[in-house]
Amino acid sequence: MSVDEVKQGERLRGMIEFARRTVPDLRRNAETIEPIRDRRAPALLRRARERLDWRRLPGLRQPEYKPVSLSALLIRRFALFVLLPTAVMAVYLFAFASDQYVAEAQFAVRGNVEPMGDVNLGEFTSLIQKHNSQDSFIVKDYINSQTMVEAVDKSIGVSQMFSRREADFWARYRRPQPIEELTRYWRDHVEARIEAVSGVITLTVRAFTPDDALAIARDVIARSEALINVISQRAQADMVAHSQADADAAQARLKKAHLDVQRFRNHWGIIDPIKSAESTLLTLAGLRKDKLKAENDLQVLRSSNLDEKSRAIQVLVASVAAIDQQMKQLQDQLTTESAPGGAGLNLTQALLEYEGLLVERIIAEKLNESANTLLDRARVSASKQQIYLATFVPPVLPTDSLYPKRGHALLLTFFCFLVIWSSASLLLSGVNDQRL
Repeated sequence: MSVDEVKQGERLRGMIEFARRTVPDLRRNAETIEPIRDRRAPALLRRARERLDWRRLPGLRQPEYKPVSLSALLIRRFALFVLLPTAVMAVYLFAFASDQYVAEAQFAVRGNVEPMGDVNLGEFTSLIQKHNSQDSFIVKDYINSQTMVEAVDKSIGVSQMFSRREADFWARYRRPQPIEELTRYWRDHVEARIEAVSGVITLTVRAFTPDDALAIARDVIARSEALINVISQRAQADMVAHSQADADAAQARLKKAHLDVQRFRNHWGIIDPIKSAESTLLTLAGLRKDKLKAENDLQVLRSSNLDEKSRAIQVLVASVAAIDQQMKQLQDQLTTESAPGGAGLNLTQALLEYEGLLVERIIAEKLNESANTLLDRARVSASKQQIYLATFVPPVLPTDSLYPKRGHALLLTFFCFLVIWSSASLLLSGVNDQRL
């Protein structure tokens, strides 16, 4: 074989290999070309398009084009995204969902407030006679608290009630779980509402059996009443303790006032400085009369030209001097100026101190009397229940299940999935329009 023949054979093999490599690419590109379907186009252009159609190359298969109906696509998507979830929810509601029974009760926090006359207990008067709206909110929050859940679970086993076999797999409480999960489940099934105008508390309990709903409602009411009693007793105990402390303080003050008066008398040596001062004043008045009489007699003797050294004049002069001395001593006792050296008896200072002690003793006696009166009335008031829970609609055994509301839940499910599907379709259509 010659060299030319060998070279020609190699060229032929190369062209065959190149054709094998390019035919798949041509087939793929030809299949992706969408034909222009325009029957109104001129026949010449249609024939030219057919001649230039790459899908007519040997070894290529022309794909079949099937038009898609928009209404059929819409119905298929609506059934998939709306009707199917609604049907699943309907199967659950009517085939698996358990009946739930509701026990309802109504009660209010009342105050048995009686007038206490003109006696004022200060801050405790407002505590006893206050409006009971705050106590109602205390009871509502206590019903929804974790403390209530723990107490009810220990007493009647509420976790077992919520996880009975009668409950379906979706609504059942799954034990064991932390107390926080039980509290969250409790708040979904036990509800307490307060009417703003009347202050009435409406308790609603949902359970899977009528007996469980009734038992839970009764236990909740009993524990709420116990809480109100504790609040009332504590307020009464605080009122009595405060009144007792005031009475003890007033009695101690009165005792101290009496002891101060006793120490004053021992220190001054005077039982009653007021009477002593009155006696001293009477004595001074008598001495003044005696002095005037002696001075008159002395004046008469002197006017009769009697010798100064006579016995009668000397006696009168000595009497006047003695009376002056006595009056001087009595006046020193009554005034703030004491005898030389400060050793004299000062009735003015004694009177000032004694009057202060008398005023303190009078105030202490009045305070002691008022405190004892307040203590007696506080004890009488504490012996009565001032705040109590009045249950005027007790819970009764339910006979018909009110939950789940199957029709309402089914309509709500259909509406929600319809809204979600419509919103998603509009969003995707808008995105596609932006791409075009």
